[in-house]
Amino acid sequence: MIRAGVIRNLKSHRNQAAAPADAPPGVLEVVPDQPDDLYEALAWFAQSGVDLVVIDGGDGTVRDVLTRASKAYGDKLPTFGVIPNGKTNALALDLGVPLETPVRAMLAAARDPTKRKVRACLEVIRSGHEAPEHRGFLFGMGAFVRGTELAQETHGLGFFDNAAIVMTILGAAARTLAGGPDDPWRRGEPATLALGGAPAESRDWFLVLAATLKRFPLGLKLFGPPHEGLKALAVEAPPRKLPFAAPAILSGSQAPWLERAGYRRRDLAELALSFDGHFTLDGEIYPGGDLIVRQGPDIAFVVT
Repeated sequence: MIRAGVIRNLKSHRNQAAAPADAPPGVLEVVPDQPDDLYEALAWFAQSGVDLVVIDGGDGTVRDVLTRASKAYGDKLPTFGVIPNGKTNALALDLGVPLETPVRAMLAAARDPTKRKVRACLEVIRSGHEAPEHRGFLFGMGAFVRGTELAQETHGLGFFDNAAIVMTILGAAARTLAGGPDDPWRRGEPATLALGGAPAESRDWFLVLAATLKRFPLGLKLFGPPHEGLKALAVEAPPRKLPFAAPAILSGSQAPWLERAGYRRRDLAELALSFDGHFTLDGEIYPGGDLIVRQGPDIAFVVT
C-alpha cells in the first residue's frame, strides 16, 4: 500500500493556465499559500504516514519542498514524484518525466518498483550553520546569475523550457562577446573558491556552476559525459577563447586546452565559496557570503 500526498503550487506556470485535476480519492492534497507553509504540509504528511510526496510545480517548488522535508521526516525521507508544471523543469527533464503528468499516472508508476530513479541533491550551507539553508540541484554564481535574470526576461516574452534555455544561451553569449573589458559579463565576480581539496584561490570568476543532475536540457554536457554525483564548472574571468570554448564545453568536450584556458571541470564532494554577490539555486536568486556547496542525500523519485 502506498500512502500519497500532493503539494500543488497553483502559481506555477502551467497551473495558472489550467486548473489541475483533483487528486484521486484517498490522496492527501495541500495548496500552500506561501513557501513557509510547506513545513506544516510536510509535517502533516509525515504524521499521516505519507510515503509518496508528489510535487506539482517547477524546479523552485521542488527546491522549497526538499529544503523542508528533512525537518518534517527526519533522516528517512519519502519517495518523491514531480509533475513538471513550472517555467523551468530541469529535474523532470533529467528524470524523463513528461510535462503535465497527471497524478493518477504518478500513482500507477509508484506501484512498480522498477520505476524509480535516484538523484543526490546538493546542499548550500552558510558559514556558522550546520543545517543546509537550501537543497536543490543546480547552483550558479557570476554570469549564471545574470543569465537567470535574462531567463526571466525571456519568460516574459513567452519562452519556456528548452526555448527559454536557447534564448538565454544565445543572449548571454552575445552579451559576453560584445562587451568590453569593463563589461560586467566579461569582468566576472571576485570570489575565493576552493574546489574539493584544492587550495582556495581568490580571483575574478566569470562563472561557477555546481549540479547533481545527470542529464541537462537540449543534451548539453556542461560537466562532460552524463554521470552521477556533484560536479562543478569554474571559468576564470575574463573568459578566454570563448567562441571556441563555449561550444566545446556545451558539447562535453574534454580537450586538455580547455583546462589550460581557465575552464575547470571537477567531480567533488563539496566546494567552498566566499563572495559578496549573489547566487542562484534552481532559478531563485539569493545573497552570497561564505558558503559550502556539498553533495546531499540520495533522493528517490518515481518516473512514469
